[in-house]
Amino acid sequence: MSIGHTLLGLLESGPRHGYDLKRAFDEHFGQDRPLHYGQVYSTMSRLLKNGLVEVDGIEAGAGPERKRYAITDAGVTDVAQWLRSPEKPEPYLHSTLYTKVVLALMTGRDAAELLDTQRAEHLRLMRGLTERKRRGDLADQLICDHALFHLEADLRWLELTAARLDKLAQSVRG
Repeated sequence: MSIGHTLLGLLESGPRHGYDLKRAFDEHFGQDRPLHYGQVYSTMSRLLKNGLVEVDGIEAGAGPERKRYAITDAGVTDVAQWLRSPEKPEPYLHSTLYTKVVLALMTGRDAAELLDTQRAEHLRLMRGLTERKRRGDLADQLICDHALFHLEADLRWLELTAARLDKLAQSVRG
């Protein structure tokens, strides 16, 4: 996820302080990985330097001064271009899991056990996501569905690989 583009998009509804941007980001996109304040302020500094935001006001508070940021026309254009650009599909051709299976076979370790352990971990995570989806609002349901569909694809791959393990072992040892 592009944190910069996400923060710019949040600014389109109006100027905000860094604290407000963090809170809005975490509420909509960061349930599993909330932003750190340092990320917000370093990103805003970069966006300011690049002319995509401007300081709309500075307020004195109990602590340090609070800058209120506003998106510039260049920022709006940048967000619009980002939203129109398709995300590159991730073909997962450099899978750590595949590497582990092949290395297990090459070194004489039990690749079937590795696959079983991974299958159990996927199923554990899927149960948790299914429960979260059941309790969540529409946004949470959609993000859980996205994750669940990817995990289901991984499970299919685990089953296929387990079924072909003997043949793969011959191939990598041969």
